[in-house]
Amino acid sequence: MDIKNIKRAIISVSDKSGVLDLARALKDSDVEILSTGGTAKFLADGGVEVTNISDFTGFPEILSGRVKTLHPKIHGGILGNRSDEDHLRQMDEHNIKPIDMIVVNLYPFEQTVAKKQVTEKDAIENIDIGGPAMIRAASKNFLHVAVVTDPADYPSVIEAVNHAGGLSLEQRRKLAVKAFGRTSEYDAAIHAYLSGTDQPDSVRIEYKRCASMRYGENPHQSAAFYVKSEDVIYTGENQLHGKELSYNNIVDLDAALQHVREYSKTACVITKHTNPCGAALDIDQTRAFINARDCDPASAFGSVIGFNNTVTVATAMELSKLFVEAVIAPEYEDEAFSILKRKKNLRLIKPRIFRIKEKTVFKNVTGGLLAQSPDNVTFKEADLKVVTKRTPTDEEMKSLKFAWTVSKHVKSNAIVYVRDSVTVGVGAGQMSRVDSAAIAASKAQSSLKGCVMASDAFFPFRDGIDAAGKEGIAAVIQPGGSIRDDEIIEAADEHGMAMVFTGIRHFRH
Repeated sequence: MDIKNIKRAIISVSDKSGVLDLARALKDSDVEILSTGGTAKFLADGGVEVTNISDFTGFPEILSGRVKTLHPKIHGGILGNRSDEDHLRQMDEHNIKPIDMIVVNLYPFEQTVAKKQVTEKDAIENIDIGGPAMIRAASKNFLHVAVVTDPADYPSVIEAVNHAGGLSLEQRRKLAVKAFGRTSEYDAAIHAYLSGTDQPDSVRIEYKRCASMRYGENPHQSAAFYVKSEDVIYTGENQLHGKELSYNNIVDLDAALQHVREYSKTACVITKHTNPCGAALDIDQTRAFINARDCDPASAFGSVIGFNNTVTVATAMELSKLFVEAVIAPEYEDEAFSILKRKKNLRLIKPRIFRIKEKTVFKNVTGGLLAQSPDNVTFKEADLKVVTKRTPTDEEMKSLKFAWTVSKHVKSNAIVYVRDSVTVGVGAGQMSRVDSAAIAASKAQSSLKGCVMASDAFFPFRDGIDAAGKEGIAAVIQPGGSIRDDEIIEAADEHGMAMVFTGIRHFRH
């Protein structure tokens, strides 16, 4: 096992959660603890005897604390190869004592720059120098030194120290790999911030595997789930009940969450293969669910359902009548949760942070990576332009706005029919816009007369408007911008439709 006994350790942490228990365990094993500044005081106040780094090196902290651990007695003690006679001779010659463990986490740079009013000065002062240097030194010398960067590892370290007096080579190697990942992630965050753009000249993305999956989109594909922050919404403690999440479950849950959080009013979104097959707004959550379900009952079978407020008992009772893969919501009433739990395989998800939004969206292509800012743009009332002879009624305008938001989450080409803020038909992912219009009409469970229509991009020809006119569509919302806009507007006028241009396109490939 190659257990290395720990005789001397450095503890210097910004995040002090759990560190007092670790320090006490080390002290109980007669480990000499070296520490710096605030950490030294914190441990001393907790009854743990420590030696200040400056007393150990014989050199004071300088430059307002920027230089504390950058000293040969520190880095020599960490980097010295205990199997190399020449290293040992030099260490003895210069009175450098071996350091067997470092417990270090870094200045909170990521948290600092996430604050809205952060200044560049504050950001730069939160760039840790000594911490990463010690972490890298200890990680390089994991054959002899243990490096601990994550409070989540403290319990296993305490157990190893209590039972074996130190960590095995396998444990040290694993901790070193994790530590190198942490410094890489830290440097990437600094690089991204100082680049001053969401699309820097180079990109380094660090993700940690949180789950291995049975398979990917299909059974012959291997898959795993990687995350980059604790705000991940789909695994571990965020899954309250049900079978293990599949690759496709997570993809659909993400689509449902992105969509349903668009609304401030009570909403239900039913998602199938990343497209909404039903969506509705209503002051009553149960009605919203029923209306969304009844838009396309066949597709709702085996779907993923998203709510933007607490799932009620009445909704749970109605939902339990339908076979559903997963539900995602910010909260569940206790009794509602009990009702839904009766379906042992139903996955119930409660995100830790419901409204989290990504700053950059990535997509893999062969040999490369595409990056873009998220499609978070919404129109302003003043930007909407009525281009037809007839102006939408207030009720039509309300439904037009809802239909436009739904279309944003439908794969292009997208056509959405809506009545009273409830989807009536959805046409998704067709190569021709008129085909999407026909599919949306074929999905409708009732007459489309009086409905409104949303298109995610402009109509290149009038055929889509003519098809909608034959169905009795009353009003249309679309970006505009076609070279044939005049023909499109003329067609809408011929059918007595109102038409609104947004000036915004919502392609979703």
